[in-house]
Amino acid sequence: MITTSTAQNIARYVLGVFLALAGIGHLSFQRTAFAAQVPPWLPLNPDLVVLLSGFVEIALGLSLLFFYKQRTKVGWIVALFFILVFPGNIAQLVEHRDAFGLDSDLKRWLRLPFQPVLIAVALWSTGAWQAWRK
Repeated sequence: MITTSTAQNIARYVLGVFLALAGIGHLSFQRTAFAAQVPPWLPLNPDLVVLLSGFVEIALGLSLLFFYKQRTKVGWIVALFFILVFPGNIAQLVEHRDAFGLDSDLKRWLRLPFQPVLIAVALWSTGAWQAWRK
């Protein structure tokens, strides 16, 4: 089993709380803002996508917090989730949709590089990257 450092564990907890809170936002006070990120070409009701992704984010956040023995698998799943939602960030930029204070193309462009950072944090903090390299 891969051991993780204190820094990795703290990052995993922070990411878990972040995801759980974002999921709660999907289901409540940020529902409209999240709907702005659903690409119009997705053949599903945007509100349904927001609700489902909210439940997924809550589940992933809680998994990061409580499933320590399965953390490397959870890390890969969280990284995959961040990859799958990235087209929504691109759609928000391309379609010039305002949400979360991203009210200019510059701000929407500046947001895009943070998605790979989230992917990297998910893989690093759970030891998933270490386990794969071994």
